[in-house]
Order: sequence, then structure tokens, then C-alpha cells
Amino acid sequence: MKAGFISLGCSKNLVDTEVMLGILQEHGIELTNQPSEADILIVNTCAFIQSAKEESITTVLNMADYKESGRCRSLIIAGCLGQRYGQELLDDMPEVNAVLGTDAYRRIMEAVRETLKGRRVVLTGEDNTMYDAHTPRIRTTPGYTAYVKIAEGCDNRCAFCAIPDIRGHFRSRSIEDIKAEVVELAEQGVKEIVLIAEDSTYYGLDLYGKPRLAQLLRELAQVEKIRWIRTLYMYPKFFTDELIDVYATEPKVLKYVDMPLQHAHDSVLKAMRRPDRRADIVTLIKKLRERVPGIVIRSTFIVGFPGETDAQYQSLRDFVEEMRFEKMGVFTFSREEGTPAYDMPGQISEDVMQERYHDLMSLQSRISEEVNRKLEGQTIEVLVEGRDQEQNNIAVGRSYREAPEVDGQVYIEGDATSQPGDIVRVRVLQGFTYDVVGELVEDETEAES
Repeated sequence: MKAGFISLGCSKNLVDTEVMLGILQEHGIELTNQPSEADILIVNTCAFIQSAKEESITTVLNMADYKESGRCRSLIIAGCLGQRYGQELLDDMPEVNAVLGTDAYRRIMEAVRETLKGRRVVLTGEDNTMYDAHTPRIRTTPGYTAYVKIAEGCDNRCAFCAIPDIRGHFRSRSIEDIKAEVVELAEQGVKEIVLIAEDSTYYGLDLYGKPRLAQLLRELAQVEKIRWIRTLYMYPKFFTDELIDVYATEPKVLKYVDMPLQHAHDSVLKAMRRPDRRADIVTLIKKLRERVPGIVIRSTFIVGFPGETDAQYQSLRDFVEEMRFEKMGVFTFSREEGTPAYDMPGQISEDVMQERYHDLMSLQSRISEEVNRKLEGQTIEVLVEGRDQEQNNIAVGRSYREAPEVDGQVYIEGDATSQPGDIVRVRVLQGFTYDVVGELVEDETEAES
């Protein structure tokens, strides 16, 4: 019996996929990358915004073709789309044999058994389901990098977001359990740990009565073989002075802050049901840059939120120009049923949203290139990930400034020997809009297998 997987959406979804892979393998099911060879096909879906839902549905329908052209006997929808639409998916898509919600991924074997008996099922789980350090898991990331989910769910209830309804309330794993997982990953050769949650700075509030991300980072930094610790999705509200001190003093904690701000005009932030206000955000960013030299701040923004005026968009644009984020992404507002923003007056036309999107991204492209050009002449550590496809004497990797999959890359000229997973020192020669080009500093190489 063989199973094939397609994982869509965010890194949090990817961890769920890796756990399901581990459970299947533990039960004797062979895994395959070839859909045509799979008896069971599982699509772990995303339903965050409309385009993600469309991609998920298209992927499921494409996999359904293997019921005719391949060996597929069971097609299973897992993840956010399954949680959000459940029975509706089963009713509308006769090709599908089972639907699993986000809290039901541990029931994957039950879904497999039921569907192979000819039954069509919708399976959900308890709201407190979470993997732990002892849960079977097969990592799909390169051997030197691993995602670690420190919490599940979200309590923020932003007006545009369906995640709390999909993933449930916020619940943290214990510091001890997370550290046990990281110790095991380090023994497997992992060098870069990427901590993820819907709101990482909220971590620990439910378990310990106050945010404990700072303590978690200090604990993980004690794990000897881990070289880099990166944290994603850090909201401003609980970005404490204690946490800033960790970034300023702990070498293993990468000076990379991923802080999704969504907007910068107070009226829009209030309508979005965000607790942040522009003045507080500016104060926090200035404090971070003052106390943590070399820090890289990444953010994301939404343009076209209902009621966003030209003046409010211009305020956001001015904010981006002033703050000069090293990394930044922009989304157009996605109208999601079940969220407060769905029925808000003042819905913005697609044309206006696209105009604002391209304008803001154009501004950020200029800022990003200017930021990268200032790196020229500096020496940075780079985690090698592979080789350039066209030139074998050029290695490709990431520095502390680039998170996996979402940021640019570092191209290392004249490096024909470094292997994936090596950490080397590179002198930056040229900065471009998203990538930089450098050369190996031979006498300072810190390559490790």
C-alpha cells in the first residue's frame, strides 16, 4: 500500500503533513512522490484566502484524475479547507472519499481504513489536538532545517481572518516538550530551527499566565548542536523588552523579526480589530533597531481593506517609506465568508486594490535594493542550500537575513566545494532587489558537514 501527499499553504500546515506522513509510515504504509503509484492520495489544503482555496480545489481535482489513470482508491482532503467546509466538500465533490479537519490529522489512519472499505467520511478532532516531541514525524525539509510548531490556534480575532474559526483558540506546547523536540532534531543534524505559531509572541500566555517566548528562546539556545534559531509570525503586542534583550544578547537567536503589521493607519487598524496603533509600532521598531544592530525586520500589509480611503492608503505608503523594512510582502484584501470584514461597507474594487498593491510593492522593491546595496563589503554567515542550476561553481544559500521560502538568496561566486548544510562566511560583492552576490572568505570558512 502506497500513499502520496501534497502539502499546500503555510509552514504550520507542512508540520501537520509531516506528522501524518510519520503516522502512515508507522502503520506500514509506503510513501511515494509519484501520484500515479499511490493507492491513497492526501491533499493537505489551505483556506486562508480565496486564491488559496482555489488552488486547493484545483489540486484535489487534479489528483482525482489518478483514480482513472493511476492506482488511487482513496482521495482524502485534509487541513484548513476540510475544517472550514467539512461535509459540504464531500457532498459537492464525489471524487473525494474523506475529509479531515485541522484537529483530526492524527486520525489519518482511520480515514484510510474507512475509505478503503468503501465508506465516505468526515472526521474532526478535539480543539486541543497538538503534536508533541514523541509524535511520529517525517520531515520534508532539507536535513539542516526544521520547522517547530510552538503553539496552535489564535485568539486575536482580526476582522479579516478566518484562522481562529479554522484552527481554534491559542494553545501553547510546554517549554520542556519543545526543547525535547529540538534536542532530537539537533541529534539528527538539524542546524536551523524555525519556530512557528499563528502569533509567536503570544506564546506561553495560556500555559504560564504571561508570554514566555523569551525564556523559550534562551532554553533552546542551550541546545549545543543548533546553530540558528529563527522565529516567524511575531505580533507587536507582546514584543517585550525582555524579548528584545534576547535578540540583543543571544548569538544563536537570529536577528530576524517577522512582524505582520497589516496596516499603519489607526482607523484601518481599529476596523481590522488589531490592537496595535501606529505610534506604538514606530516606537517598537525604533527600539529594536537601536538595541539590536543589524536586525532585519520583515512585515506584511493588506491593501484594499473595506473603507480604506486614498488618504489612508497614502498613510500606509508613507509609513513603509519611513520605516524602510528590509523585507516586506503585500496582500490585497480577500473577502472571506464568516469574518466580520465580509459584510463591512465600503468594499474596495479589485482594480483599486491591484493599483495599490503594485504601487506599494514597487516602493518596497526600491527600498529593498537600497538596503541590499548597503551590505556590499560586509561579511555574513551563509547556510549553503545547493548550487546554481546553470553554474556549478556558484553555491546558493541564505544568511540570517533570509527565511526559508519567503525571502531572497545569497549567491556565492567561485564556490565549487561547499555542500548543503555547510555554514560559510561570505563577503557581499553586490546587492540586488531581493538577492545578493558574494564570494567565499576562504580563510574564515566554518564549513560543517
